[in-house]
Amino acid sequence: MGRKAAVTGEPTGQSRDYPSRPFVGVGVVVLRGEDVLLIRRGKPPRLGGWSLPGGCQETGETVHEAARREIMEETGVAIEVLGLVDVVDSIQKDADGRVRQHYTLIDVGAAWRGGKPKAGGDALAAEWVPVADISTLGLWTETERVIRKAVALWGGIQAKPSPPRKRGSRTSRKTGFPRTRE
Repeated sequence: MGRKAAVTGEPTGQSRDYPSRPFVGVGVVVLRGEDVLLIRRGKPPRLGGWSLPGGCQETGETVHEAARREIMEETGVAIEVLGLVDVVDSIQKDADGRVRQHYTLIDVGAAWRGGKPKAGGDALAAEWVPVADISTLGLWTETERVIRKAVALWGGIQAKPSPPRKRGSRTSRKTGFPRTRE
């Protein structure tokens, strides 16, 4: 993967404040029945607020790989990525009109496949929330819109955990595909 700065976790030479280019973020709308998986943010922007789990895409990583990695890091649950929901730009300017932060957010929909949410990474909390209650959480308007769009596309997804592996099976725990000998 890409080189990381030791302290900030940013690609070497890049800052999220006053960037020379937009950062690509991946947000994931994880659905389980009538619920959506949300996290309480542990970092700016929107520190302490409820949001979709996700984060910056790493060099060499596909959007779907980034979605699965971020969900596992921030919530500990397994997902199946269903497809693209929307692309949203988040651009914050300072008092002088200069771009202070710029994110291009690629939001994908996903179905829950296993695990109990547990906050990790930069998430302070991870919880299933009834979609009917999201308007009471003070979400960013774009987050609420993207969740509702995902529900319109894939709503009512029944919780369907991955089938358990048979004992002695020759499939990889990581991928579920047959193991190969090298």
